[in-house]
Amino acid sequence: MDGLEARIVELEIQTALQEDLIGSLNDTVAKMQQTLDLQQAQLRLLYQRIQDRSPGAEAGAHQPADDVPPHY
Repeated sequence: MDGLEARIVELEIQTALQEDLIGSLNDTVAKMQQTLDLQQAQLRLLYQRIQDRSPGAEAGAHQPADDVPPHY
């Protein structure tokens, strides 16, 4: 029975370590999701600000004169 008991103890240890690892990975994924959500919100805000600044950009009305440097 000692061999069987040792195997059971080893399996319990492995299970405990795996549960700890899964918890740690879950925390990491949750933090990454929060970061991604924040970045998406920031990107939406920047996109909206760009749209608000250039009303003609929505229709694709690009003027080549806008690209001319000021010294010309």
